[in-house]
Amino acid sequence: MVTRHIAIKNLQKYINKDLSVYAKQFGITIYKNGKLNKGWKGKVLEKLAGLEGDNKQAPNGLGFELKSTSYKRLKNGNLSPRETMAITMINPVVLKEISFFKSHCWDKLKMIVFCAVMWYEEDRAKAELLGVKSFDMMDDERLIKEIEQDYEFIRSKLISHGFESLTGVDGKWIQARTKGTGGINPKTGKERPKTRAFYARPKLIKEIFGESF
Repeated sequence: MVTRHIAIKNLQKYINKDLSVYAKQFGITIYKNGKLNKGWKGKVLEKLAGLEGDNKQAPNGLGFELKSTSYKRLKNGNLSPRETMAITMINPVVLKEISFFKSHCWDKLKMIVFCAVMWYEEDRAKAELLGVKSFDMMDDERLIKEIEQDYEFIRSKLISHGFESLTGVDGKWIQARTKGTGGINPKTGKERPKTRAFYARPKLIKEIFGESF
């Protein structure tokens, strides 16, 4: 197992480096049949950190979770998170029964090694690692309390109004919104099941990383 300290130390060696160089080195496909592999940066970062990738709903390091998100350059020259950050999928049956501090959502959030990567609209096969930060959310009681309130509000809404009632509107720091393509599967003609996940809003990403770059 790779400790948080080792993962951060490993990743810091690659700050300001283009991750696409290491994608080729590790045999990670960026484009296949003209389509972008959206997860290529995350896979490269896991390799650089010394982790083995998997899709289990559990922290992927020894007591920490590796997460990444893209940053963009604003017109004023400042950098800002380009998008929300997926935390974990929502199982409606489990969500009804499990309070925040026993949830996968809390397991994912309570200790993060956060990687910020640069996003280029004109060249999506390029992405420098801007920074790496360890953020132990247990050090910020106010933030923890407010995220717990978001989670419990979403949980209460699910219990009272059903799975379909969950939207990205709810929550100050985290939201529960649709994940996946949805719609009709062209191969089967059947409607794809609707899935939802917890996401960190850009303001939470900013809170995690601060003004470090």
